[in-house]
Amino acid sequence: MNPPVDPTTTLGPARDRPLHGVRVLDLSRLVAGNQLTLLLGDFGADVIKVEQPGVGDSLRRWRTDGQDAHWQVYGRNKRSITLDLKSDGGRDLLLRLAEGAQLVVESFRPGTLERLGIDGPTLRDRNPALVLVRISGWGQTGAYADRPGFGTLVEAMSGLAAMNGFPDREPVLPPGALADMIAGSYGAFAAVMAIRTAETTGEGQDIDLSLFEPLFSVLGPQAAMYKITGQPPQRSGSRSRTSAPRNVYRCADGRWLALSGSTQPMTETLFRAIGRPELITDPRFVDNSARLQNVTELDKILDDYFGARDLADIVDLMRAAGVTAAPVSDIADLVDSEYVTSRQVIVDGPAPTDDSDDHDHDRDTVPMHNVVPRLTRTPGAIARPAPHLGEHNDEILGPLLSGTHRHDATIEE
Repeated sequence: MNPPVDPTTTLGPARDRPLHGVRVLDLSRLVAGNQLTLLLGDFGADVIKVEQPGVGDSLRRWRTDGQDAHWQVYGRNKRSITLDLKSDGGRDLLLRLAEGAQLVVESFRPGTLERLGIDGPTLRDRNPALVLVRISGWGQTGAYADRPGFGTLVEAMSGLAAMNGFPDREPVLPPGALADMIAGSYGAFAAVMAIRTAETTGEGQDIDLSLFEPLFSVLGPQAAMYKITGQPPQRSGSRSRTSAPRNVYRCADGRWLALSGSTQPMTETLFRAIGRPELITDPRFVDNSARLQNVTELDKILDDYFGARDLADIVDLMRAAGVTAAPVSDIADLVDSEYVTSRQVIVDGPAPTDDSDDHDHDRDTVPMHNVVPRLTRTPGAIARPAPHLGEHNDEILGPLLSGTHRHDATIEE
């Protein structure tokens, strides 16, 4: 069992979290916006999901064996209301909510907010200090601004897929929503900066957050390397283009070892550990440049050594020698592993307590990643389960609905 989350003792009360008092209106859908607001909510922001009546965030429909696992994790620490933003009543309620918010997050195609009449200038007519994060595939401006911007397209066009995989095989897309997750993390950082600026100047601003640029930025000095060599980086499997040895090696029991000898002392330690100290002075492997030129021969030596031994024996040997090597693990290996349990990387967060149709579960808790990063004095917390659609309509919209025809703006869930 994973350790349960106790936000009042283990992770600190809400008032001690660094973003306590910040209200966020999250109009976004799918991954990038939910990653952004998850990070803010974990650290105390009051995140209000503004969802389409009867439909909700598309992430709710990403299901695993009937379970809405994505939503239960990325909807944590949020409240849900439903507004029809195409109606006059829905827009009016959103504008009134924005008067008391610090941040609005949206991920519509560029131009949508303008057509709805709730763009940045309109929102800041009500609240001059409001920050608006605008998430799109390619940005609010530029040649591709009007194109669909799913993460898969960005991962293909950013250079990532072309670099990923083996030279004799097709380019490989990442197995998860990598572009969205990176953009969401950048967006949370940008939002906190902009909120800080608004606190000191009284002026809000728009944040133009594309999926493309954050992903491109974490791929390293592609442009510089291309300028130097005149060649785009080629797919190299698990090998590194800058240091050797670095690869995964199949052991006798069919399991895999990952190894990195990215410094000269580490490579020399490796050669001694496998009983081949003569390789230290071998001209083919004497330094990193030589090893990169002869990496196929070097990998053959290591493949032969590791391929004759079981993974557990190799891991013990490498750890005893101080070599930077580790087993290739999947989630089945990780959930009860010594490291994950000792750090509480996975915790049992609260499951939704309602019996609505948008949750299909019979658990009291949901295993999920813990709050990241860790702050020693003002840590984050997992204090609230993912809400069902419109769960907080009465709580949030009730005080605003006096004199308003409720169904012009919302649908009862």
